[in-house]
Amino acid sequence: MLRLRHSARRLRSHAAVLFSCLTLLGGVRAEEPVINLHLRSKAAAAEGAATQTQAAWEAKKTALIVCDMWDDHWCKSAARRVVEMAGPLNETVKQARAKGVFIIHAPSSVTSFYKDTPQRALALAAPFTKTPVPLATAERWGTAWCWTDAKHETVLPIDDSDMGCSCTGDKCPIREAWTRQISTIELAPGDALTDNGQETWNLLAARGIKNVILCGVHLNMCVLGRPFAIRQQVYLGMNVALMRDMTDSMYNPERPPGVDHFTGHDLVIAHVEKNWCPSFLSTDITGRPPFRFKEDTRTVPQQ
Repeated sequence: MLRLRHSARRLRSHAAVLFSCLTLLGGVRAEEPVINLHLRSKAAAAEGAATQTQAAWEAKKTALIVCDMWDDHWCKSAARRVVEMAGPLNETVKQARAKGVFIIHAPSSVTSFYKDTPQRALALAAPFTKTPVPLATAERWGTAWCWTDAKHETVLPIDDSDMGCSCTGDKCPIREAWTRQISTIELAPGDALTDNGQETWNLLAARGIKNVILCGVHLNMCVLGRPFAIRQQVYLGMNVALMRDMTDSMYNPERPPGVDHFTGHDLVIAHVEKNWCPSFLSTDITGRPPFRFKEDTRTVPQQ
């Protein structure tokens, strides 16, 4: 009887070693890390209401794209908010990266600054993969652009026809003030850097990525319209989500609908949730309270 017990223990020990070896060799797949998101949407809800669902996205099948977090901006108020958000966003990116999420830095029009970096080389080296639908070819500011799409959405709920600078007094002169991504946001080994729609698709396809998170600035413009951003990713059939506390909009409160800057930004978030994709808070990645701009002095800000 004692001999049988020793034999049973030996078999269990051998089985455990065999399982570990098979897992390492790919014979048995270990459980993949996931990020649990609370996705808020207005697409299927009554006017003014929202629904929330939980989703477990496999981290290694997920990319986080940081849109246009430049080192400066022609609008001083917009530049100030980018500086404020950059630190908390960098911490969120670090935690997402540690969980296995693929990070793509997308500082539009300044990728040449990074021409000798491994992050830029990684984007250029990704093998070409044909997209399931044609990429945007219309242009804005000299680059491919996904314009407002009447098949998906109504007009934006804010008037940004003046380019949305919220500085008081004389408006800031429009110019290309940026030279690189803000240095607060770190480029790490294994990250990629591109502002190109085809390069972005090549990177995603090479890794079998199906889930895309967008963050950065500005939601009513670049985060919706760039060739790597929300509209284009939806057209490509990806699962898309906006990290809503890690973004901002270009909105001048002197323009319709005449609300404060942050309420105007919330209206754009609601527009995205209703017409394009759900949103979630960085809390789902960090476990910390959501980011809030210091200038947002509303008693009960929308989160």
